[in-house]
Amino acid sequence: MNKNMELATKIAKKVSEKGGRTFLVGGYVRDEILGIETKDIDIEVHGIKVDTLVDILESLGNVQKIGASFGVFNLKGYDIDIAMPRKEKSNGKGHRDFEIYIDPFIGCKEAAIRRDFTINSMMKDVLTGEVIDSFGGIDDLKNKKIKHINDVSFCEDPLRVFRAAQFASRFEFNIDKDTIKLCSNMDVSSLAFERVFEELKKALLKSQKPSIFFNTLKDMNQLSFWFKEVENLIGIEQSKIHHPEGDVFTHSMMVLDEAAKLKDESEDELSFMLAALCHDFGKTVSTKVRKGKLTAYGHEAESVHIAHEFLNRLTNKITLKKEVLNLVKLHMKPNQMYNTAKKKSMMKLWDEAIHPIDLILLSKADVLGRGSNKDYSEIESALRASLKNYEKLMQEPEVTGKDLISLGLKPGIQFSEYIKLGHKLHLSGLKKEDILKHIANDIKKNKQI
Repeated sequence: MNKNMELATKIAKKVSEKGGRTFLVGGYVRDEILGIETKDIDIEVHGIKVDTLVDILESLGNVQKIGASFGVFNLKGYDIDIAMPRKEKSNGKGHRDFEIYIDPFIGCKEAAIRRDFTINSMMKDVLTGEVIDSFGGIDDLKNKKIKHINDVSFCEDPLRVFRAAQFASRFEFNIDKDTIKLCSNMDVSSLAFERVFEELKKALLKSQKPSIFFNTLKDMNQLSFWFKEVENLIGIEQSKIHHPEGDVFTHSMMVLDEAAKLKDESEDELSFMLAALCHDFGKTVSTKVRKGKLTAYGHEAESVHIAHEFLNRLTNKITLKKEVLNLVKLHMKPNQMYNTAKKKSMMKLWDEAIHPIDLILLSKADVLGRGSNKDYSEIESALRASLKNYEKLMQEPEVTGKDLISLGLKPGIQFSEYIKLGHKLHLSGLKKEDILKHIANDIKKNKQI
């Protein structure tokens, strides 16, 4: 038993002594029934007053009131949310536009009715293990169905559109037709970008087939506001010779699913998966018929611009955006350079890539996401061997500022220019002593001028 569950048990015993009950709720119960290991533990305390719960928690540790007015607490050093049953009533369009009523004596069914889906509405008594399933969540888990609980309360938080799609993708469940109908009519424009991005992140990182997330949103007509760049890929034709699988949307979804198989090998899973999603955005503006052939020349550069707009809408993480755009910009090069590029060009490519391994994996997903059974192993082996050569080269000594000072150069504009020149010559395979001779001659020549 981990320390969070130990704490939940201690709380439950003390609550029981005061005449109340403590339940594991939400995703923990769902995942336990599905046989999925989860670290997220949420408990809900029924049948005692708020002040009594606070006294109990204070006797066990340092209470953090993360949402005291909503009846939500945790203890410092523990990753566990401790909540009391509450009612919510919408009083506006935004996700924060709710009136919250804490009611510890509301009962299990009324407490569960505010949850989004039946599969998330089950409660398990911490002490007895009894599962209370007021809305048929266990049956829906068995039937692989995502079904909302209540028409009115469900529509009060439009994030549930993306949660439905995320769960469909993550568990490969079908969404109930009435739930799809409700989701299709919900206005998602008022949502905070952080909340939408969190659902996207879960779909990309926790799904074996993240394409289901986008296909579900497509079926709901809910791509337009947050994922318009993805929606714009629908119907953009490609050369049948190179892309027998169909339009750019179909290709992108296939690449995304191939990338999901490879993400465990990547250096940064999230930037890798986002790059797989964004890599062909530029085909919406670069696809043209030239000399009777359908082409998308320069689409990778266009993809960078469009992906930048897309990412700006969803996240403010500067490093993440930089990594994604770097992969998008370079995604064509490994396959283009294979067997044709000189060693120097390959060294430059790996040097430009922030995550070279992820670039290889993205190029692999791009090839495999075309509906063919092409064996990529020979190309991948050659690319990885080239990357190994680059890594070996980077272990060899390079020109430093100290070297330039010893040549009589003072720090300044020229200083940084020679550092860049030294690195460029290093990538071409020159040894440090030869590079220093070249720089010394260049300094001497400039002095004479």
